[in-house]
Amino acid sequence: MEYVVLNNGVKMPKLGYGVYQVKNEECERCVLDAISVGYRLIDTAQSYGNEDAVGNAIANCGVSRQDLFITTKVWISNAGYENAKASIDRSLQKLRTDYIDLLLIHQPFGDYYGTYRAMEEAYKDGKLRAIGVSNFYPDRLIDLCQFVEVTPAVNQVETHVFQQQKVPHEYMEKYGVQHESWGPFAEGRRDFFTNAVLADIGAKYGKSTAQVALRFLMQSNVVVIPKSTHKERMEQNIDVFDFTLTEEDMDAIRGLDEGESLFFSHYDPATVEMLTNMGKTRKA
Repeated sequence: MEYVVLNNGVKMPKLGYGVYQVKNEECERCVLDAISVGYRLIDTAQSYGNEDAVGNAIANCGVSRQDLFITTKVWISNAGYENAKASIDRSLQKLRTDYIDLLLIHQPFGDYYGTYRAMEEAYKDGKLRAIGVSNFYPDRLIDLCQFVEVTPAVNQVETHVFQQQKVPHEYMEKYGVQHESWGPFAEGRRDFFTNAVLADIGAKYGKSTAQVALRFLMQSNVVVIPKSTHKERMEQNIDVFDFTLTEEDMDAIRGLDEGESLFFSHYDPATVEMLTNMGKTRKA
């Protein structure tokens, strides 16, 4: 496993397992499978509805808690100091742990400054080893970094070969915030898994397009959390530490960048209305 060192000195695995859209009834089995094949970073969220299952897996996996790195996220419905403070304790209870390795604000909506104050407090109390944000575009990330006491350690944003977040990445590096990818496979959009550039590069190393894409992001100093419910795919996704892409390979993949989201934009008013309404109706 390769690691990054966050701005507070905490080591974080460069590759982990994400459980977005993994149903609660199969999530425990999936996390146990992931841990059994070598994953140590597990990424969940309050809004995913599967923190309990992740907690059960943590308790039953046979791996020491200190060897695991658990991430969860505060949902919009829990925004604000008091709501966030209570939600942190609920997440700790569901995850069956005394501390969370990384807690993120899931979306930059609602009273996220109040949320962040609650997170800073929990961080100082030892309930959280690191705190950060998710889906924060450069404008909101810079605003937060300029005024909070504890600089965010991580910003988790849509990042894949078609949306490489080059400018946001520069600002994350400037402020010492680790770039983390959600959707590293673009959920298969744009014929991701049959992309000719990725396939040709993979053929040189005996690797799949997915493995090449993960390796590209990791060599670009981006943490990745691929998801699969199939153990053999989990094994394939973590088998990316035995080869290195050349600069020529990296340049070819950089050329795939379209610079636009394949999912949604927080600069689109309709998207903001959808997410904020979801924050009111989907409780976590």
